[in-house]
Amino acid sequence: MTHQDLVVQALMPAAPGAVEVRLAESRAEIEAAQRIRYRVFYEEMGAKPTALMRKQDRDFDEYDDVCDHLLVLAEGEVVGTYRLIHRAAAARVGHFYSEGEFDLSALLATSGPILELGRSCVDARWRHRGTLQMLWQGLAAYMVENDIRLLFGCGSLPGTDPAVLGPQIAYLRDNHLAPPALRGRALSSRDRIDFAGIEASWDARRVLASLPPLLKGYLRLGGMVGDGAVIDHQFNTTDVLVVVSAADIAGRYVKRFSV
Repeated sequence: MTHQDLVVQALMPAAPGAVEVRLAESRAEIEAAQRIRYRVFYEEMGAKPTALMRKQDRDFDEYDDVCDHLLVLAEGEVVGTYRLIHRAAAARVGHFYSEGEFDLSALLATSGPILELGRSCVDARWRHRGTLQMLWQGLAAYMVENDIRLLFGCGSLPGTDPAVLGPQIAYLRDNHLAPPALRGRALSSRDRIDFAGIEASWDARRVLASLPPLLKGYLRLGGMVGDGAVIDHQFNTTDVLVVVSAADIAGRYVKRFSV
């Protein structure tokens, strides 16, 4: 299967009743994705919504109007989503989403197309391997179609207690720290966790079993983390900056997540 074949298969309209992956084509589809995000992040994971979000049962912000929304649809219903932000889209807002938590100066100095990933989630009724494979397949196709060189975004660990998350953070620091040229740094203005201050021991098998599936998937694809973590009190998570060099792994990326 060629890269072009994958792009066509992943993004073409599906037959009635089938499961398909493609970009959002209407405001209604974007709002459906926002409602899934609200259910997952706020109702399931305990994030703190604004009054307007609570009233509308939707998770939304200024990026939603400028980014691409990758969707998985089952029988026409949006059941999974990924938010994709290019340099041009970030420029319209003034910065990338993750720049609110991390200094991305080194990363942004790299040449070529880069893509920020975020708000990845799947409706609980469809949270199984097949749906996740479709979402990843669409992301792989999008990456190839847009010649993406670098993927990055906030990877979230559930909870905000550094004592509890110490083994996971120490493992990421000791095994997956990005090189200086790609190493974003947690902002000192945020409630940050300094990697140097984490002295927890770790067991690789236990840590890998405890990591969120999405973060674990990035690591398996050669993902690396920046320096330091940020406690996100609104979303009840502790975030690390994840960077994946798409140019180095493009072939394996597409093969691994095609279905």
